[in-house]
Amino acid sequence: MLTTLKRIVQEINQIPALDTALFRLASRVKQTLSVDSCSIYLADYEKQEFVLKATDGLHPDAVEQVKIGFSEGLIGLVGQREEPLNIVNAHTHPRFKHYPEVQEEAYNGFLGTPIIHQRRVLGVITLQQGDMRRFSEDEEAFLVTLAAQLALEITNADMRGALNNTTSNDPIPTQKNVSGIPGSPGLAIGRGASSEKSVKLKNWVVKRTTSPAEEIKIYRRGVELTRAHVDALSQRLDDGIPDDVKSIFQLYHHLLDANSLGREVEEKIRGGWDAASSLKMVVENYAARFEAMDDPYMQERAIDIVDLSDRILMYIVTEAKGHSVVETPVYDESILVAEEVSANMLAEFPREKLKGIISIRGSNNSHAAILARAMGVPAVMGCQNVSPSLLEGKEILIDGYAGEIIVSPERHIKLEFAQLIEEEAAVAQRIEADVDKPCESEDGCRMALYINAGLSAEVEINAGQIGSGIGLYRTEIPFMLRERFPSELEQVELYRQVLASAPSLPITMRTLDVGGDKPLPYFPINEENPFLGWRGVRLTLDHPEIFLVQVRAMLKASVGLDNLQIMLPMISSVSEVKEAKRLVNQAYFEISDELKAKHVKLHRPKLGIMLEVPSVLYQLPQLAKHVDFFSVGSNDLTQYLLAVDRNNTRVASLYNCYHPAVLGALFDIVKQANQNQVPVTICGELAGEPGGAILLMGMGYRRLSMSAFNIRKINWLIRNVSLEESKQLLSLALTSSCHSEVFEHVNQYLETKGLGGLVRAGA
Repeated sequence: MLTTLKRIVQEINQIPALDTALFRLASRVKQTLSVDSCSIYLADYEKQEFVLKATDGLHPDAVEQVKIGFSEGLIGLVGQREEPLNIVNAHTHPRFKHYPEVQEEAYNGFLGTPIIHQRRVLGVITLQQGDMRRFSEDEEAFLVTLAAQLALEITNADMRGALNNTTSNDPIPTQKNVSGIPGSPGLAIGRGASSEKSVKLKNWVVKRTTSPAEEIKIYRRGVELTRAHVDALSQRLDDGIPDDVKSIFQLYHHLLDANSLGREVEEKIRGGWDAASSLKMVVENYAARFEAMDDPYMQERAIDIVDLSDRILMYIVTEAKGHSVVETPVYDESILVAEEVSANMLAEFPREKLKGIISIRGSNNSHAAILARAMGVPAVMGCQNVSPSLLEGKEILIDGYAGEIIVSPERHIKLEFAQLIEEEAAVAQRIEADVDKPCESEDGCRMALYINAGLSAEVEINAGQIGSGIGLYRTEIPFMLRERFPSELEQVELYRQVLASAPSLPITMRTLDVGGDKPLPYFPINEENPFLGWRGVRLTLDHPEIFLVQVRAMLKASVGLDNLQIMLPMISSVSEVKEAKRLVNQAYFEISDELKAKHVKLHRPKLGIMLEVPSVLYQLPQLAKHVDFFSVGSNDLTQYLLAVDRNNTRVASLYNCYHPAVLGALFDIVKQANQNQVPVTICGELAGEPGGAILLMGMGYRRLSMSAFNIRKINWLIRNVSLEESKQLLSLALTSSCHSEVFEHVNQYLETKGLGGLVRAGA
């Protein structure tokens, strides 16, 4: 039976169209189990009904015509109970409902099982028999197993035409709602602009060459054209975008360098492969490395590498083979739609016509989402129920707050949406009016807002856009982009640039945070559980030569300045802090002695640790004796406290920083920090969210570090709430039973203060 099941699943997976696959599945199951009928119904949640999508045994004309309410008949009962239903005589069951169209009068035996994916009933698959009999345990087990496989097939189908029923040929398009992941807040109305490139690495068939010298010329010409194109795109970005975000294009410049991808590609060409094939082999190898990492930020880099390389490939093919490049259509009010929207693709699109972004795949950690937020463009990621071609040319409403899009909206819905956009614009004006005012609550509580920075190796930061300073500068990216460890001099130049950009503000640099989930290409690490493995300070303490070079570079970069602060990641014990502090002191005294001869004084930087491993919550008094400050990494702390891998889609819904246990841990941290007189900052995503910022203020946090695009919003928020009210809200949150209850309290408070527009559509 298992062998048969595998064979059926493999056969169905080879059929690209979902509706065709479902018909084939019904036929194969009927044949395999020797039953009289097999039928498949899929759920339409908008209309609250199950639709007959495929059958072998019922009347074929009933397909797409028979629609059974969620609370009707045996099909509805299977969906409601979320378990198999095995009946000897279906006609005598109290929930039986006769549908003349299906012509099932001759069938008595009935077995139905729900098709479920991540707690959501996607449909029902049924077996029917003329005889009055109870289906065997083996038959029931087979159908349950098959339903689980079918759930994955439905979820992963490239095209959800059977579920959406929206085609470009509809004389009167039907409004359809699609859910995704909030990528960038805001509302927009526009027309879907999508184009599938005719030339892509994933579709390229590798070929040999007998003229390697000519192929190298073709490759280098393609790189030259791509470099010029990237330079032009980077210049098109609005001057108002933070330099930290603009630096995304530095990744592209590095990859285009001859010593990066170029060297490996040309080696492949000399090995007998043509330019396009060599590029494909090298890039797919790099992309696979990034995709295998557990860190969501680094996973997203695979998208950028492939996107850039697709552009090189297009130039290679255009120049050498005479093929043309397909351009994305542009409308006056465009919603850019793609399988994976990249930063390069975003910048290429005319800014004045870009109203919103929809990415079929991706997350809020992608470069596209980061750029969208910085540009103030609403974005929804992970819309897996549609394909770009389905949205091309369609009128679309996009809600970046809720992660929802509406395709072909009805007139009254569009009018209501337009009103919400006007209200949102009014809120933005109020925020902008207070941009230069201090971050102080209504009752005088002063807050300091910092930014999280370091998206690429050559980041340049505008001091006027970083609030009170940099609360977290990620130093690992320059290490990830090289084929070797960066030299001390290279690191000095980079760190000096960052420190000098805001000499009067504190700059907190986190030491190298790689290993396990973020292995270096030249220092591979393979582990079964990377998040609990050799990473962060664990790795650098095992390799003091790496740690000392980095610390020396930071110290040398700070000569003549006194704004450097050093932070240690992934601390889980006091002994790690002592050892790291010993190495920092070693580097400090060595450089200090060198500078004394030149009569130059070296300021000793403050040393802090990240609180992200639960064990340190119980050692804060001991740790406080050895450090100058704490910084809470709420993202990892939440993950470890809840035992949830936030990158695992099956359990991602369980990951939530508003879980009462997480809030309780954060509250305990700040209380202990204050008792031990150690300054504490929080640098996770929670700090940049309106609800999170209010709760953190109520706990006693006075330093919040966040993405640059959130600073103005949080500054305005704090000015319109009171410390006393935030404490009352915190009390409600800490006594809540779940994160959804916390959300209810937070949203209700924001609404009563007239601040609901910060977390939802409208004023």
